[in-house]
Amino acid sequence: MEQAKHIDMQTPNGAELNLDALYKIAPSCFTEAKGEDGEVRRVVNWDKLRLLLGDNAVEDAPEVYDFTWVGKRAALREAAAPINKTLRPCPEESVDWDKTQNLYIEGDNLEVLKLLQNSYMGKVKMIYIDPPYNTGNDFVYQDDFHRTQREEDDSAGVFNEDGERMVKNTESNGKFHSDWCSMIYSRLTVARSLLSDDGVIFISIDDNEQRNLKNICDEIMGETNFLAQVVWERAYSPINLMKHFSPSHDYILCYAKNIESAICNGIPRSEAANSRYSNPDNDPRGGWKSSDLSVGPAVQLNIYPITTPSGRVVMPPSGYSWRLSKEKFQEYVNDNRIWFGSDGNNVPSIKRFISELKKQGITPMTFWRYEEVGHSQDATQNLAKLFDGKKYFDYPKPVELIKRTIALYSEQNSIIVDFFSGSATTAHAVMQLNSEDGGNRKFIMVQMPEMTEEKSEAYKAGYKNICEIGKERILRAGKKIKEESPLTTQDLDTGFRVFKCDSSNYKDVAFAPKDYSQDLLEGLLDNIKSDRTDLDLLFDCMLRWGVELSLPLSSQKVAGCTIHNVNDGDLVACFDDNVTEEVIDAIAALSPVRVVFRDSSFNEAAQKMNLFELFKQKCDWTDEEVRNNVRVI
Repeated sequence: MEQAKHIDMQTPNGAELNLDALYKIAPSCFTEAKGEDGEVRRVVNWDKLRLLLGDNAVEDAPEVYDFTWVGKRAALREAAAPINKTLRPCPEESVDWDKTQNLYIEGDNLEVLKLLQNSYMGKVKMIYIDPPYNTGNDFVYQDDFHRTQREEDDSAGVFNEDGERMVKNTESNGKFHSDWCSMIYSRLTVARSLLSDDGVIFISIDDNEQRNLKNICDEIMGETNFLAQVVWERAYSPINLMKHFSPSHDYILCYAKNIESAICNGIPRSEAANSRYSNPDNDPRGGWKSSDLSVGPAVQLNIYPITTPSGRVVMPPSGYSWRLSKEKFQEYVNDNRIWFGSDGNNVPSIKRFISELKKQGITPMTFWRYEEVGHSQDATQNLAKLFDGKKYFDYPKPVELIKRTIALYSEQNSIIVDFFSGSATTAHAVMQLNSEDGGNRKFIMVQMPEMTEEKSEAYKAGYKNICEIGKERILRAGKKIKEESPLTTQDLDTGFRVFKCDSSNYKDVAFAPKDYSQDLLEGLLDNIKSDRTDLDLLFDCMLRWGVELSLPLSSQKVAGCTIHNVNDGDLVACFDDNVTEEVIDAIAALSPVRVVFRDSSFNEAAQKMNLFELFKQKCDWTDEEVRNNVRVI
């Protein structure tokens, strides 16, 4: 009789995910080989892959276009490397824990993104990030690829064989840019896997790294999936102390996961735009606006005479043709979609009805004025007002700016992610947009708990790290939104579940034989760390098994054991000792999709093995279904 499988303790291996993706499109390029551990594994046959690619395969070419920097390979390895960590739930720091579908996660965002992969891969509709701009100072995201300046210079060939410097050490050289490029490269690589096929990502950036970020995004997202480089007018007045130019803009790069699938909702039409539509002929379809029937350059087939109702014969202007074929034009005439003027003597035009445009907003342009989406000074002042006049953040992004990015590409129930959350403007924007259009978008904010400076206003007010400010901002913003629109925001989700990235729930059992002792062996009988709770274990299982962290939870007591139920059977767990058949009966009655127990829940190995037969009988599962649906930790 088989024993139940253990849940994997590590995050997905990025290289394995890439192999899975390649296998789906080119299975003939795979074979099997024994690894160093003697286990047979799936590997790529490079010769077959080269044959499949034909002349498109490049190897050892003397000159190829490539964007690289010292540390890029390490960043690639860092993105693919699995980690042995977890997200621990913090109900006491959360708001509306039982009801909310929003998440606020504290921790290094590269680690958090890896942890979210199983549960959210392909489910995120839109990502907005405002990463730290590269000012030349060291930033807090120092990963395993971090190097000293000397190591950077050695790798880049800055010194000759005698140790003499060959290149001047300026901001245009390696380390100034390469650390930043490595930091963002690894995070974007993992983040892309979270996007749905029709998902998009917006990234704010300034001139320091704009060109490098564009190259990185072209590589990770694919340059054919580039949507736009928006110029945001962030300042309304010059800084006269600047020596040459006073910067007044930032950029927002926008890429699609798959440009063929991405759908732009457009910018909602303003009352001023709608006022341009009238109805001079009392058309039952409502207001309309005329549009030119002619178009250039000319298409010979669409050059033909048109006789107006008054008898006038008109032709398209020189070098132009009619927009419609002769047959299509007659269809439009029959449908009363052609306007010849009130006297029937005008050059014909096409009637565009406002009723047919309501679902489609105005196509956004790539220059966003501060009058439309706000500027940085306003955003700073508005955030200070939310905190009773106290200024805790310099130059946060305006809520209206982020709200526009979300509105352009999200739907009513989309998941929105920001893994450089900062002051949590994105969460504020999600709640604000939901309150305006009745949406139920969910946000996932990720932020490293950077300590505030002791001399700062934030520290003096009791906020010891940025996360504390971000969570308070969401709380205050949600309250303000509900106060401003009490009739339409009664069901608005302004809460959030808090999680913190931490070490694994499981004890490290990798010791050298000489280090084992009787006391140590007795301590390893229970593989769970003593400070971890049922809730820690439950959410860890959800992460490993691909269950969303926002789903509702319930618990019940049966025969002295606690049964945890996630989303009416999506995952059912019991971590108590001495699980009896009565407990299994109660679990089976919940019609579970997944079931998990603690390894120590069974006194004897025979009890654990008997799990298969019990679930086969009580859930009517096959042998394979039991193997796939039941796990132990």
